[in-house]
Amino acid sequence: MSSKPDRVVLIGVAGDSGCGKSTFLRRLADLFGEDFMTVICLDDYHSLDRYQRKETKITALDPRANNFDLMYEQIKALKGGETINKPIYNHETGLIDPPEKVEPNRVVVIEGLHPLYDERVRSLLDFSVYLDISDEVKINWKIQRDMAERGHTYEDVLAAINSRKPDFEAYIDPQKAHANVVIQILPTQLVKEGDLAKKLLRVRLIQREDVPGFKPVYLFDEGSTINWIPCGRKLTCSFPGIKLFYGPDEYYGNSVSVLEVDGQFERLDEMIYVESHLSNTSSRYQGEMTELLLKHRDAPGSNNGSGLFQVLTGLKMRATYEWLTAAKPAQVKASV
Repeated sequence: MSSKPDRVVLIGVAGDSGCGKSTFLRRLADLFGEDFMTVICLDDYHSLDRYQRKETKITALDPRANNFDLMYEQIKALKGGETINKPIYNHETGLIDPPEKVEPNRVVVIEGLHPLYDERVRSLLDFSVYLDISDEVKINWKIQRDMAERGHTYEDVLAAINSRKPDFEAYIDPQKAHANVVIQILPTQLVKEGDLAKKLLRVRLIQREDVPGFKPVYLFDEGSTINWIPCGRKLTCSFPGIKLFYGPDEYYGNSVSVLEVDGQFERLDEMIYVESHLSNTSSRYQGEMTELLLKHRDAPGSNNGSGLFQVLTGLKMRATYEWLTAAKPAQVKASV
């Protein structure tokens, strides 16, 4: 960065490992531009290295394995426009490397297991998203990856998930109550069993109603409850089709708007038809959402609700940045 930003906008991206954070960050880079945005992986604030965790039997999910005091001090300093010397957790060696200098940027994204865990860090965030993968989907994904690519057995995969589960439920999962947006990935309800049932996903975009400067995306009519099956002349669908839902709900005691997609899209270029029925997308022009989806057409989730909702959440983050800085749209790098 050539000049110190007037305002640092801080975004939190939370979720378990393997839940799609990397793909989401690529989509954010499309919206803000690489130079405009700095990403900090909160693994860098591990206070125990891999060998110490093994010795003490404390997992990386446990707050005791992380230095939240340093995390808070450094994130606060960055948000205040100061340069920091951030530690580095080396994923190859499992050790903590010497620190690196990180300068403030217009957008700083903190991503990892704990962006919403510590109340002090949470209070610094301008916008937050939690990526919430149901156990059933998580097991299917991990089996697919670890058995196919790493030669693990089904029993190994299940044991690995179950060993993390108590800490995940105690320290990671509760963070979704604090997020502005939750992207929830569930098994499909269109078919009950078989390979197709494992392949299809039902994805929900849960949007808080009380976030300043944030207007939830809605389908057709704001505040109504809508069930929509768009398959037909304008949207190519093979069995079992696609179903969309929109409506108000309560989530952890907060009023939310929920947008849901069950099933997958055959042709991403046809998403312009779905886009034309969505309002409050924060896109700059009709078709921007579809273009952003097409940019990573081969990325995981691009043909279902997870890709769509990652793009919509990214558009909302850009709108939040512009609202907070009163920036003209041209000041944020055009995405496509």
